Amino acid sequence: MIKQISSLQNPLIKQLLLLNEKSRARKKTGLFLIEGQREINLAIKGGYELETILFYPDVFPEKQLNSLTTEQLSYIEISKDVYQKLAYRDTTEGVLAIAKSKNLNLNTLEINVDNPLILVAEAPEKPGNIGAMLRTADAANVDAVIIANPKTDLYNPNIIRSSVGCLFTTPIATGSTDEVINFLKEHDIDMYCATLQASEYYHVQDFTNSTALVVGTEATGLSEAWRKASKQNIIIPMQGEIDSMNVSVAAGVLIFEAKRQRSFK
Repeated sequence: MIKQISSLQNPLIKQLLLLNEKSRARKKTGLFLIEGQREINLAIKGGYELETILFYPDVFPEKQLNSLTTEQLSYIEISKDVYQKLAYRDTTEGVLAIAKSKNLNLNTLEINVDNPLILVAEAPEKPGNIGAMLRTADAANVDAVIIANPKTDLYNPNIIRSSVGCLFTTPIATGSTDEVINFLKEHDIDMYCATLQASEYYHVQDFTNSTALVVGTEATGLSEAWRKASKQNIIIPMQGEIDSMNVSVAAGVLIFEAKRQRSFK
């Protein structure tokens, strides 16, 4: 039987609003909210466990529920007011899911290829940048993304939205800067760090071996620990008036240069 909820004062709806708004609520419950059919399907593909599907029938009819999953879940029909309150996007597909978060600690990350290509981002804060990097990493089929010293909860709805669900299908892990550097050293992965200090142009490097491309924030760049651990500090030459670019754009430039090199090896 499908339950129906039409009131914004319903306790479950209040809880879901907290999951959308508060990292603390997501961490306490181990739950988060996914919006959109594509994102839900990618979460299922990525092995995430769903608890409940909520749908607004005027946009997502009940007969479409079987298109999401064959598992036995709880289904809740919600009103327009409830849906509009929970949804982040103005135009979406009328369906949301309550999902269980995964342990993203670095010790859960498995590297199963001989010469991995990994993107490392130190202390990114803006969810949009994180989501864009995940989307680029998926497009290039990067072997893993590691967030060092994370400042933002990775189940933030803006990260899920801006990554268009790639958060769920890209191998991702978090750890401190020291932990990530030690992990890369233990796996014999060369670190190429995007920084202004003692750097060479990125396109003259050899990224065909086990490689980690490391980027920092536009405001502060990478910490000293990265510059010391780096096999080579690298720079993207700027031809305008500024000396840096958006971190997600820089990551994309570096990733696709590495992929270009590997396609001709």
